[in-house]
Amino acid sequence: MITLEKVRQRAESDAKTNGCYLNPDQDFLKDLFKGLKRNEERYGYPSCPCRLASGRFELDRDILCPCDYRDPDVAEYGCCYCALYVRKDVFEGKTAIQPIPERRPAEKQERAYGIGLESPLEKTPETAAVVAKESSQIERKMWYCKQCGYVCFREDPPYICPICKAKREMFARLEV
Repeated sequence: MITLEKVRQRAESDAKTNGCYLNPDQDFLKDLFKGLKRNEERYGYPSCPCRLASGRFELDRDILCPCDYRDPDVAEYGCCYCALYVRKDVFEGKTAIQPIPERRPAEKQERAYGIGLESPLEKTPETAAVVAKESSQIERKMWYCKQCGYVCFREDPPYICPICKAKREMFARLEV
């Protein structure tokens, strides 16, 4: 069973490992943890609490918390999209949290949310067929970090290497 304490510990550990902090507003933070817990119970994986997940792991891979967009958002704006993770100056109250633009590409949102279908969560035979076709059209590629050798199998390379923090440009595609 997933507990709020387990969600908190995972987030704290990740923040420490990656040089960022958790939002200092404890009530807000608790709400974010509840959203992560709910998403993990609902989908089987901890999707971002501030974005609508499709319930299909392959389409949501980029928004698993911490999402692919967290590090560039924290670096540029001081916090991630949902403000779970923040920079030191924000944590210390020196910089206010401001809304930030969505960094997730529109085509990923459209594919994940089923835009153009009756509803992204509505299950009909026609919708299921379209979703299955779209999911099978995702071209998964193998990427490796030229700096540390980290390897991942996904549509796009991460913005930042989860191991050595190299930028996306340091990833090269491996032909399988």
